[in-house]
Amino acid sequence: AVRVTPKGGRDAADGWALDPAGRPYLKLRVSAAPSDGEANAALVAFLAKTLKRPKSALRIASGETSRLKIIEIAGLDEAQLVAAFGQPPTS
Repeated sequence: AVRVTPKGGRDAADGWALDPAGRPYLKLRVSAAPSDGEANAALVAFLAKTLKRPKSALRIASGETSRLKIIEIAGLDEAQLVAAFGQPPTS
């Protein structure tokens, strides 16, 4: 799960947080505006570059129009996620 801040000034990860139910999510910002899917495209491009995956390996599974999104990434294991963004918090 990721929480995206569009028009965030730069494309970057701001670390992990927990939602009210105690589930971890990654806080990300993208410089693109949320219009015409630009922020979603920037999000996928940023994650693909950071995780060294082709853009075709990433898919927004839910939350296309929401700030909170579920991203599916083919062929990614937890060690690669931790190496790129650090250890997610536990509830």
